[in-house]
This record gives sequence, C-alpha cells and structure tokens, in this order.
Amino acid sequence: MRIRTPLTALLATALATGGPALSATGAASAAGTIEVTTAAQLKTALAAARPGDTIHLADGTYTGNFKVTTPATAAARITLTGSPGAVLTAGGGYGLHLNGASYWTVSGLTVTGGQKGIMVDAARGVVLDGVTVHGLDMEGVHFRASSADGVIENSRIYDTGNDGRGMGEGVYVGTANTLSDRSDRVRILNNTIGPDVGGENVDIKEGTTGARIIGNTFDGSGLTGANYDDSWVDVKGNDVLVQDNTGTATTNDGYQTHTQQPGWGCGTVFQGNKSTLTGATGPTRLAIDVTHHSATCPATVYASNTVTDGKGLTNIPVTP
Repeated sequence: MRIRTPLTALLATALATGGPALSATGAASAAGTIEVTTAAQLKTALAAARPGDTIHLADGTYTGNFKVTTPATAAARITLTGSPGAVLTAGGGYGLHLNGASYWTVSGLTVTGGQKGIMVDAARGVVLDGVTVHGLDMEGVHFRASSADGVIENSRIYDTGNDGRGMGEGVYVGTANTLSDRSDRVRILNNTIGPDVGGENVDIKEGTTGARIIGNTFDGSGLTGANYDDSWVDVKGNDVLVQDNTGTATTNDGYQTHTQQPGWGCGTVFQGNKSTLTGATGPTRLAIDVTHHSATCPATVYASNTVTDGKGLTNIPVTP
C-alpha cells in the first residue's frame, strides 16, 4: 500500500507494511477512509488525501479556514463528507476553499461564519451535494477561475451578504467584468436558496457558457437592491437553461438576462418555471425580464412558464 505523506511515521509504517488504513486519530478504519473529529485532524487529512479516499467528519464544530489543493481524478474522486451536524466555522475568509482540487465531492456538511462559504477555484468537476451554507458576509458558493463542470445539488443556502454591501449571492458562477473565467457547464440542481440571501439567489457571469439551473426553490426575501440585485436569477453568460424552478418574494423580477459584454447574455432558455411576484414593487415586475433580445442574441421563453401577480410573464414573444 502507498505511504501517505505528510502523516506521521507510525501511519506511514503501518501502511507500508500492509497494515490497516488508519484514521487521522490513529485508529483503524476501512481502507481509504479517514475518520476526523478535530480541526487539526481535518487539516492533516485534507493535505494527505489521495484519489479514491474518503474523509468522514464526525458531528461537531471545526473552527478555521480549510483549504484543499490536491486534485483527484474523474475515475477516483476524493470525498469529504459528514452530516449537517459537522460544521466548518470560519471567523473570516473562506470556510472551505477548493483551489485546484478537481474531482472532489463535498457532501452533507455545514459551512458557516466566514466571509465566503465554499470557494471553488481552478477546479474541474467539483460536486457539492447536500451541503448547508449560511451566516456569511458575502456569497455562499462560488465557482471561479475556470472551474468547469461543477455541480451544486440538493443543498440549502441562506443568510448571506451580512456585510451590507449587496455581495451575498447564493450561487455565483464566473467573474464580473472579464471573459477569461470559463467556469462553464456548472449545474445548479434541486437546491433551496434563501431566505435572507443578500444578492441574487443565482448569478451567472459573462464569459461562462452552458450553466443549468434546474429544479430549485428560490426565496428572494433578502434582496437589497444593491448592485442591481432585484431578481432571483441574473444571467449574463451564454446558452443557459433555466427550468422547473419555483420562486417567491422578489423586489422586482423573477429572472433577468443582461448583456454586460457584447455577445454575452445570449441563448438563455426558460421553461417550466413558476414565479410568484406578490409584493414586488420594482418598475418592471416580470417573471422573466430579457433586457437584450435580438436575432443575434436571442432568448426563449416557453409558455410552460407561469406567473402569479406582477405585470406579466415576459417582455419578449412567448414560444408555445
């Protein structure tokens, strides 16, 4: 068996001699599984993990900023898992930073208390499944620096943007004011986002392509209007699918598209979304507000979308 560095010499010797895999506490566990109960053990386990490994967190509070830089592979992912009672609590900075850590799966646990919750930088194929993210100064989950093919699913994000600057998006894909961040094909599936999210529930930035926003429940009761956050979803990337989502409690619109850079904010498809605009007070109050629509930069709004209250479904022709 391989030696895992930088774990202790005792652990390395046990592995090299064919002994059982050991946990971060030094106790025997199933091969490839590292059992963790403290913040120090978690940092050691994150540094030592190799493709195919699983790091399992016991319930408890893990205080600090946790960073991962080791990539896995598509065929042998690394998994960081725990129940919602396993809580990563940061006093500032990023709660969990996957920096170059491609093909990691993070499941079940809770991240709270930092500037930002889960940051994914330059990491392909990261899956966030069933996580809870809340209590943050800025955004909840951010796919950035060309983190393509990422997934966030079955998760709960709420109570973000607490520094009051309107920077509290629930899920943020890409980077503003640049076309070099190709965080393409990010899938945002079956999540509950809101309440008290201090920016859009989902923000898809220019330069990114192929996002899929499907089956989510949006609550915009935390929208502040700062930085133009007056909808659940703002699409500035290309070829985005927005499907079968349900939204309530917005200040203005349900969904918006914008062209921040020429040739971007194009090709968005909306179908099967249910929008309730009761209580909205903004100027347009549409379920789907397409701010730029032309033959060269189209959007498609299907008749399967519905709206309750507000001023109407959309401002472009509806496709049967």
